[in-house]
Amino acid sequence: MRVKILLSSCVAGAVLGSGAGTLRAQSAQPSTGTATPRTTEQVYKNIQVLKGFPSDQLVPAMQFVAASLGVQCDFCHLENAFEKDDKETKQTARKMMRMMLAINKDNFDGQQKVTCYACHRGAHKPVITPIVSEEEGEFVAEEKMPHDKPNAATPPSADQILGRYLQTVGGVDAAAGVSTRIQKGRLTVGSEHFPIEVVAKMPDKRVTTVHFPGGDSITGVNGDEGWLSTPGRAVHDMSPSEVDAARMDAELFFPASLKQLFKEFRVEPQEQISGREAYVLTGTRDNLPPVQLYFDQQSGLLVRVLRFVETPLGRNPTQIDYGDYCDQGGVKTPFRWTIARPNGRFTIEIEQMQQNVPIKDDRFAKPSAPASSQEPGEM
Repeated sequence: MRVKILLSSCVAGAVLGSGAGTLRAQSAQPSTGTATPRTTEQVYKNIQVLKGFPSDQLVPAMQFVAASLGVQCDFCHLENAFEKDDKETKQTARKMMRMMLAINKDNFDGQQKVTCYACHRGAHKPVITPIVSEEEGEFVAEEKMPHDKPNAATPPSADQILGRYLQTVGGVDAAAGVSTRIQKGRLTVGSEHFPIEVVAKMPDKRVTTVHFPGGDSITGVNGDEGWLSTPGRAVHDMSPSEVDAARMDAELFFPASLKQLFKEFRVEPQEQISGREAYVLTGTRDNLPPVQLYFDQQSGLLVRVLRFVETPLGRNPTQIDYGDYCDQGGVKTPFRWTIARPNGRFTIEIEQMQQNVPIKDDRFAKPSAPASSQEPGEM
């Protein structure tokens, strides 16, 4: 059942990780949705280190720790009692957070230069001795961001790359003519497959339903409002960062809106994706993390999006790879996309699609009741 919670979050482009729903249940009081965001200690119990941060950043921060150490929530926490201090690993984690924050404050003017991942690299115990590689000349690759490797050839401008993309998918007018989409197919995680339906409407409305054996898992975004509904649990309102991610995924669903999503684009050094050269653009937005867009040099199509969520401890990445582009009504659209994060990945494959069919706005209204009568403890 825990897998279902994780999948539901990922499908919506949310930043929740395994066990996040349980962590929210341990909060001292539910969110009121007021204009002034409450802090972590006002919402959650027994907050010792990350005081003063917006409460919606706590779950992404915990997910960042889990991904950095390659562990799950129960490495530090007791299930259904996240506020308790019974585990020594939780005390150690607090010490490490304080150390990391102090290093950045004292040495980098508070900039987030050192994170949990800087030392742990996916292991709960950092490796302190250089590893002798088995292959001559082999070395550990540096982080993707920022790009600093030189380019042999001057790439096209951002406008040229985006212009070719819109032309390749069918042209600006054809892309702008798509206002709705209904897609049906299957979601694959590991060796398991589940039916899925994606309903979208320009510019930023989207509802994704995964039909699990125990009930439907639904995620939706409607402008500035987003939600997640899993079997046996109350509807969860997305945090601002979750809504931003879900809304971006919804808007990228329609190629014509791409240029309006970002304040400006910066051309980065080229990279390879599955052995093919790709142009890379970084899209910037006011007070939000950058987004990287990868366009296949040969086809001109968008093949990858890499976006981030800021947390008090570091950035959480989400990578979406697009493939199997097919012509539908004169517009090419991906019929397969894979969503990957440090703690897992899944693939959506579309089998049927309709475009420009009437969809009423109430189709995107947030539900008001749990998806089923299943007991929360069974999750």
